[in-house]
Amino acid sequence: MSVPLPRPAWWGLASAATAPVLLIGGWTLAAARQVPDFDPVTSTISELAAHGSDDRWVMSGALVGVGICHLVTASALRPAAKAGRVLLAIGGAATVLVAAFPLPVDSGSSRAHTGVATVALGALAVWPAAAWRRGEYVPRALSQAVCIAAAAVLLAGLGWFAFELGTDGSRLGLAERVAAGCQATWPLAVVAWTRRPSRTLT
Repeated sequence: MSVPLPRPAWWGLASAATAPVLLIGGWTLAAARQVPDFDPVTSTISELAAHGSDDRWVMSGALVGVGICHLVTASALRPAAKAGRVLLAIGGAATVLVAAFPLPVDSGSSRAHTGVATVALGALAVWPAAAWRRGEYVPRALSQAVCIAAAAVLLAGLGWFAFELGTDGSRLGLAERVAAGCQATWPLAVVAWTRRPSRTLT
């Protein structure tokens, strides 16, 4: 016999709501503090936290905050399947490491930065696909159809970013912001939805 799933704690809602505010607010403020020729459409978020960038602490601090928020949200999101919560937590931890391993001066490459950024973006794109549950009282946000659809959208955003990165595209920064923004926002939608009173799927 199915029983209602536990609802996420209120602090999970707070952390999920804080993540996109920190991310979007961070890249907006950090970009405003750069030299006049900085273009967020072509330049990546990582460049705002790179060695040599103006006030790099703004974007670095925002990334650390976002990563911590994902870790807290993963802990609070008890209705989701464990595998999905683990992936969300991995994405959060890797986001913290993105700040810990910044790009070198003049936007050079860094294997450590590339590695942790890949893990972060990948885990945050696929976690919904591992978070769905079966049962009479499963919230719509954690149904198989919704979770798979969400993962598909997040992976599409990540695919656009990868395409721009691989082809030296002119919208690299925009693609990354769309992908990262969606990844930071989806946990909020899930937590908000699952905090509503339990209802059957039928």
